[in-house]
Amino acid sequence: MEESILITIKKMLGLAEDYEVFDLDITVLINAAFSVLRQLGVGPVEGFSIHGNSETWGDFDGDPARLEMVKTYIYLKVRVVFDPPTGGVLDAMNNTIKEYEWRMNVEVDPDMLNG
Repeated sequence: MEESILITIKKMLGLAEDYEVFDLDITVLINAAFSVLRQLGVGPVEGFSIHGNSETWGDFDGDPARLEMVKTYIYLKVRVVFDPPTGGVLDAMNNTIKEYEWRMNVEVDPDMLNG
């Protein structure tokens, strides 16, 4: 069975699947990250959002290679707002977010490399 987007991100944040106190906060942050991905041209043209535990990664994108980057990207975007680390770790996360945005943008528009 494909894994729920919300549950995956909760696990990556160190939260138990059945701990629902922050589900609304995390869902809003996940959806904000999906909005950024849509602007980058990644994912469904009409956009994508989650409303609970039922939406899976496969609902968003069926490409397993790209999906691993998307999962990491969504986690990092949520983490830096929901539970920001301090100092150099935050800088490293923000740099990784920028790099992933660039890489996904290049994947969508390879002409950027020539440009």
